Amino acid sequence: MRRGSRAATADPDGGADVLTITADVSGEEDTRRYVSETVRAFGHIDVLFNNAGIGGRVVPLTERSVEDFDRVIAVNVRSAFLSLRQVLPAMKKGRAGSVVKMSSIAGLKGSPNVARYIPSKHAVVDLTRAAAVEAASFGVRVHSVHPSPVDTRMMRSLEAQFDPDHGDAAKRGLVSQTPLGRYGRSMDVAQLALFPAPDASRFVTGARYAVGGGMAAT
Repeated sequence: MRRGSRAATADPDGGADVLTITADVSGEEDTRRYVSETVRAFGHIDVLFNNAGIGGRVVPLTERSVEDFDRVIAVNVRSAFLSLRQVLPAMKKGRAGSVVKMSSIAGLKGSPNVARYIPSKHAVVDLTRAAAVEAASFGVRVHSVHPSPVDTRMMRSLEAQFDPDHGDAAKRGLVSQTPLGRYGRSMDVAQLALFPAPDASRFVTGARYAVGGGMAAT
């Protein structure tokens, strides 16, 4: 998803105020705008969750267009950099906060025919590590989350590209690489992404959280 930003704050009665802003997350001005509007609405930013990302076509590296490569890098990496550039100063003022960046199991391993996606997710890892060291001096923590294949519409598209005539076989092949024997579910990822955000993880930063059914261990 290239466009969209959502901010929320909880109230003591269990409800929440939500602000939704339409923005191109790979654009500097749009990023500045959604951050400033969030601060104006709520007064501060406690947690930033970077979840924007795209995949693209599955083709060999030598058949990859420069335009396709640049587009994936812009959404997956440039947006992660821009959000940090705008949000960290706001968090620095409060000397607290947590940033959770969505990478992928692809940010820890290699795979064929996805040569624009793999480097983008590895870049998120190194950006996380650099930001974690810089932000620690003012009490802000930065983490990355690394899901394996998750049972979503995106995976249906990838299965069809991996094996156009036998998408189910492609899925079985991916599942066979997962020690727990299934795709992840959206809630699996959401529950892990919540851990680095609150004070329960206040002495953790620069961490890489794999939520891949054991795939990162193989």
